[in-house]
Amino acid sequence: MAQQNNIAISLTDIEEARKRIQGQVKESPLIHLNYKIPDAKIYLKCENLQPIGSFKLRGACNALGKLSDDQLKEGVYTASAGNFAQGLAWNTQKLDIPCNVVVPDHAPATKLAAIERLGGQIIKVPFSEWWKVIQTHKYDGIPGTFVHPVSDPSVIAGNGTIGLEILESLPDVNAVIAPYGGGALSCGIASAVKSVKPDVKVYASEVETAAPLKASMIADRPVNIDYKSSFVDGMGGKAVLEEMWPLARSLIDDSIVVSLQQIVDAIKLMAERNHMIAEGAGAAPLAAALTGKAGKGNIVCVVSGGNIDTDKLTTILQGNIPQ
Repeated sequence: MAQQNNIAISLTDIEEARKRIQGQVKESPLIHLNYKIPDAKIYLKCENLQPIGSFKLRGACNALGKLSDDQLKEGVYTASAGNFAQGLAWNTQKLDIPCNVVVPDHAPATKLAAIERLGGQIIKVPFSEWWKVIQTHKYDGIPGTFVHPVSDPSVIAGNGTIGLEILESLPDVNAVIAPYGGGALSCGIASAVKSVKPDVKVYASEVETAAPLKASMIADRPVNIDYKSSFVDGMGGKAVLEEMWPLARSLIDDSIVVSLQQIVDAIKLMAERNHMIAEGAGAAPLAAALTGKAGKGNIVCVVSGGNIDTDKLTTILQGNIPQ
């Protein structure tokens, strides 16, 4: 079991989450990347094929499944750049309960439109104010239960179901790479994978414009960084959340930092070789794998999402970095 204060994620938690979300969340395919590199086989875990185009459906579904009827009646709210909000709204729409979402002012139009289409109510705020909601777990004036997109144990356990699926589909996996935003995805997957096969390496992938985990690993403590927004909107922040640091430090073997151009190249490669559309964060694990820093053997890259603005995708397919 990995834990920090009240955050504890066991294999049992993840197995129970799998039962709770069964029938509501699809088991995403694991496919081989049609591109050869020396001494390694790269596989894509296609969470971009979930109904909302992102893995976030898993954690949101599990978290809501653990709320009482009284809590559900009052509705829920969250802070999200887009994908977790979609996961929450997708579930609340089915339950016919209110869903409010605090979003940063740089959130992409594609994700905002999807949130509204699913019935979510948007409150747009400056990034610094949004980050404060992430840190304090509250936003005054919104009724209902706050569901944290990162450090809610139910969300982390729901994400961990991806790890179970990877082990079942590819028992001889050598390494798994997942994007690091707040840590709920990588820590959830690592909790599952290392509980069953401790020798499997689990790496985070970060973008050079927002890599707080790598900086914190070097300093051996959570540190603030100079965050710069980019088209890779689905991951990265000003710092590693304090409550997630012990969990991440104990579970994640290393963070592989990649450039914006490397992510552009990875998106383009997936589109051309596997006809697979990924957003920036979803392509970061492949960009990391292509550096060779994840080692040899069978490497699974978690394609966390595919929600990308069309104009940005067009720019990327031309080999350029979107502004």
